Amino acid sequence: MAAVNPGDSTATPAETDVLIVGAGPTGLALALDLARHGVRALVVERADALFPGSRGKGIQPRTQEVFDDLGVLDALRAGGGTYPVGMVWKDGRRQGEHRMFDEVEATEADPYAGFALMVPQWRTQEILYARLVELGGGVAFGRELVGLVQDADGVTADFASGPPVRARYAVAADGGRSAVRRALGIGMTGETVDPAPAVVADIRVSGLDRDNWHFFPPTGPTGPADGEGGKGDKGGKGGKGGGGLGGDFLGICPLPHTEDFQLAAGFADPSTEPDLSLDGIRKLVATRTHLSADDVTEVRWASDFRPRAAMADRFRDGRVFLAGDAAHVHSPAGGQGLNTSVQDAYNLAWKLAAVLRGAAPAALLDSYEEERMPIAAQMLGLSTGVHRGEVRRGAATQQLGLGYRGSALAVETRADLPEEALRAGDRAPDGNRAGIRLFDAFRGPHWTLLTVGTDTQVPDLPGTRTVRFPAYEAYGTGVFLVRPDGYVGWAGESAGAIGSAGSVGSARGLAEYAARVGVA
Repeated sequence: MAAVNPGDSTATPAETDVLIVGAGPTGLALALDLARHGVRALVVERADALFPGSRGKGIQPRTQEVFDDLGVLDALRAGGGTYPVGMVWKDGRRQGEHRMFDEVEATEADPYAGFALMVPQWRTQEILYARLVELGGGVAFGRELVGLVQDADGVTADFASGPPVRARYAVAADGGRSAVRRALGIGMTGETVDPAPAVVADIRVSGLDRDNWHFFPPTGPTGPADGEGGKGDKGGKGGKGGGGLGGDFLGICPLPHTEDFQLAAGFADPSTEPDLSLDGIRKLVATRTHLSADDVTEVRWASDFRPRAAMADRFRDGRVFLAGDAAHVHSPAGGQGLNTSVQDAYNLAWKLAAVLRGAAPAALLDSYEEERMPIAAQMLGLSTGVHRGEVRRGAATQQLGLGYRGSALAVETRADLPEEALRAGDRAPDGNRAGIRLFDAFRGPHWTLLTVGTDTQVPDLPGTRTVRFPAYEAYGTGVFLVRPDGYVGWAGESAGAIGSAGSVGSARGLAEYAARVGVA
């Protein structure tokens, strides 16, 4: 075979079904999920290795459910831990504990509620990558995108080195400065959340225990932050504020199963240019804490940023989709960015798979932007509220209440439901009755046809798992077709119920709906 010159756009393109640009949590989760569906995907990454920092370390309960389905939750739990209780310091003395999260109780329906898992982002990516390799996938490192064009049949991408790639679809998962988004000419609309800079760094430091998250507010224990990018907590243990990086605040958090701590610092002066060198981080710690400069023995990774909230003007351009930070950029406060990004991937994967195998019309892909843009906008508002100390972490930041009731894919045929009833478009709750755990039944790339408290006849849908479940208050009574991403697509008293009007939602009965969304 002839040698291929670096960046030679005349070379025969490599071919794949889906080209994923970016090997962060979004790209890896998407590739992993596509692999479960049997879809060929190529992940390309500009860097020579996976991202090395701890940056997005919070995994919310809804994302834990996603990772459970993808087969990586056990590994993440083994490599992670719970969030430590905050400890406020002043003049070298402990001032008392600070709890950043409102208590939320786990239930049968929401088994991971109230438990935010802390895992350094680099470890999350390693675990996702290992699972992807296990499923036969991989990442092409050192591939910088330099051009992208599309036509009616697919997308062709050119790189600074190596041959071009031809794919039927492409997904931009290459971060807030997305090269794909720029190539498409898609703008970002948003605001600067805080004009002052912030620093996040992974450090080795002596003189602090690993049982607490150590907070060093600029003036006493008036309510520290979470070290992830927001203003000071206005309410201490029970107030309204959410916590974060305000003024000259500094926080140092132990990272589980490592010798590292994550340092996070804010600066009151917007003109500050943070020094990310070892000497610069040492000076920062010595100035704001009781520790000496020599107590900081190593800086393993460091980054500075100015918190911003922005969203792409659209999430799709023809055969190219935007996901993760390429589509929406959050303040890190409240840990919503990585979680929203992974759920973008989870929403898109099954739809691409259904269209690529010819089971669903291409119009199904329109629902990605329809469903994810409102969620991204909502989470951007939440992150900004947490950053500014206007919102505390609690049920909203866990993302269990998010859903797609307004989607064309949500068909609710039951009438006169009580306000609190589960409806089409809602997340499908867990449950454990008669030896059946629902999350076990849902796990995998299939749809699930669930009957609850009824013996009504249901059609035999190819590739769908049918589960008969006893009466359960979290669902009420009826027939529920649960999507591969764990949301109720169709709900009715019986399988022959007639849906309301509206595009895909006009399906008259379960069998027709199933055909429209690629179940058959």
